[in-house]
Amino acid sequence: MSWQTYVDDHLMCDIDGHRLRAAAILGHDGIVWAQSSNFPPFKPEEISAIMKDFEEPGSLAPTGLHFGGCKYMVIQGEPGAVIRGKKGAGGVTVKKTGQALVFGIYDEPLTPGQCNMIVERLGDYLTDQGL
Repeated sequence: MSWQTYVDDHLMCDIDGHRLRAAAILGHDGIVWAQSSNFPPFKPEEISAIMKDFEEPGSLAPTGLHFGGCKYMVIQGEPGAVIRGKKGAGGVTVKKTGQALVFGIYDEPLTPGQCNMIVERLGDYLTDQGL
């Protein structure tokens, strides 16, 4: 299966008539493996800060998670595995696997829990596959 298929069929899937606003799978180095058509452009330093938070959980909390021109308030995640951010009626979930970062960006009416489920389920699958 191609990386784009994972994004199109698994991350951008329909949940109760709703879907993520944008999604992507990136390498730990920030190289895009696959992305939805509307995934926001981002800066290398944003990926560096995310990777640092996975290595040093809590490092993003004081400044917020900056990604794709947006600043998200960091909310409860799983140290070293999942970072969750909230901004208004939307947010972002980032799941780290052995080789990749799985991103999901959502807006209402999709709920934070639905976004987390979509992103983390694919991340767990990729981890189980050694990726």
